Amino acid sequence: MNQAGEPAPAGPAPGASSRAGRIRQLRLVGLVVVLALLAAALIPIVLQLGPPTRDDLMERAGLKGKAQLLVGVKDDQPGVSQRLPNDVWKGFDVDIAYLIAGYLGFDRSQVRFLPMESEDRARRQARDRDGFVTVDMVIASYSITKKREEEEGAVFSAAYLQTEQSVVTLAGDRGPVSSLEDLAGRTVCTLTTSTAIPRLREARARPIGRNKISECVQELYDGKVDAVSSDAAILAGFVTGDRAGDEGQRFPSLLRNAKPLRHWDIGESAAEKWGVNTGPNEALRDLVDLALDDSATNPRNSAWEQAYDANFRWQQRFNLPQPVAVQQQPDPRKVEVRQWPWERIALPAPASSGSPAARARAAGPAGWPEPGRRSSGC
Repeated sequence: MNQAGEPAPAGPAPGASSRAGRIRQLRLVGLVVVLALLAAALIPIVLQLGPPTRDDLMERAGLKGKAQLLVGVKDDQPGVSQRLPNDVWKGFDVDIAYLIAGYLGFDRSQVRFLPMESEDRARRQARDRDGFVTVDMVIASYSITKKREEEEGAVFSAAYLQTEQSVVTLAGDRGPVSSLEDLAGRTVCTLTTSTAIPRLREARARPIGRNKISECVQELYDGKVDAVSSDAAILAGFVTGDRAGDEGQRFPSLLRNAKPLRHWDIGESAAEKWGVNTGPNEALRDLVDLALDDSATNPRNSAWEQAYDANFRWQQRFNLPQPVAVQQQPDPRKVEVRQWPWERIALPAPASSGSPAARARAAGPAGWPEPGRRSSGC
């Protein structure tokens, strides 16, 4: 009884509390079992119907356990891809290869570069000590064109650089060269596989083709041709090497009788967008596009900007008025991949507008040809 003489309220029956706790535990266990069964039923459906994971793409591309990544590149294009006498490779395409390889899990020592001529890029055949080998990918100043995709079998990634067709002459030659028509009646050297050849013929020039652009430049030095036409980013290195003084030592000349060159902006030339050719390996193409998407959208990834600065930006002043290349990475292609919640890592806030990466991405391609113009394709 309480102090008022009333009987105390009855408490719970002995053991009732423990029974209620056990019931709650059983319900929770039952809920977990139901959710586990549901997940077990849904996961195979998701795996079958959903997009592949990055790991799936690595498996399909044949990269799992692969010890070496074979990359076909040019060996005679200073600033783009050049093999130096000590067998060191340098240039923008070389840096893009390292960018992609790093995303695929290869370190630099696992990337093997093999020299490749223009006519072999579609078939991905590169020269080796014992003949020719098929490389995993081609990163060789290879412009994306419908003909190369539909008739030659190239399978391109999204573009990783945009430049344009231009013309180089000896510095003391008569000018100006403001259009291809100004080359009428003159002998112009270009790459054999370049569709610049019919355009030069339309302009009433006399085009000749060579397998390597360095052969064209050598013939220009020797007075055998009047001009060389190719992509501005390719020609810029030859112009820079002759005008940059000490800085030009970055591009040691392997040619004879080098002379000062002049770079001409021909104005109406088409935009050239370079892509990576992975051939029939579409899973590898998707992985390349994922790597390019990360470099374009991840504010922590400045590899593309570093490659541009190291190889092209410093050359611009030696090639005026011709732009060397657009100082912004082209828009990547989005590839849908499946990602489990525990794999998702929150990215930091976007880079500030004052950061070098942000400035490069925000910079517009002023004075550049309008998007969508046809590519002549080097």
